Amino acid sequence: MEKGSKETGASPSQLIDARIQELNDWRGETLGRIRSLIKEADPEVVEEWKWRGVPVWSHAGIICTGETYKNVVKMTFAKGASLEDPSSLFNSSLEGNTRRAIDIREGDKIDEEALKALVRAAVALNLSTRPSRARKSAKEA
Repeated sequence: MEKGSKETGASPSQLIDARIQELNDWRGETLGRIRSLIKEADPEVVEEWKWRGVPVWSHAGIICTGETYKNVVKMTFAKGASLEDPSSLFNSSLEGNTRRAIDIREGDKIDEEALKALVRAAVALNLSTRPSRARKSAKEA
């Protein structure tokens, strides 16, 4: 279920559309391309708008966010440290135990197939951890 902005009544997808258009430069193009790749990788993805303006893509939990800064578009994978990254896409936030990020700078070429594989792996991880929590709580009861 999408949660939009209470102020505007806009859906998360509309807010992400607006963010892409307002950037009106390589960052908007990059965010739009990332969004398309995420949707290609997981047609069931849910778009959300959190933390006062951060696009978030979820499926059974957060997959990743798409933050835009002056010199970088940052894709932060919520459980990135638990994902295999055979193409070495992760290049930021490598020191933590949970998240991993991909910083995309102007002119960078996105390895689209590797990125889609990473999104699919994040979805699979989210789906695989859901039932184990249910079993754990049933055992504790």
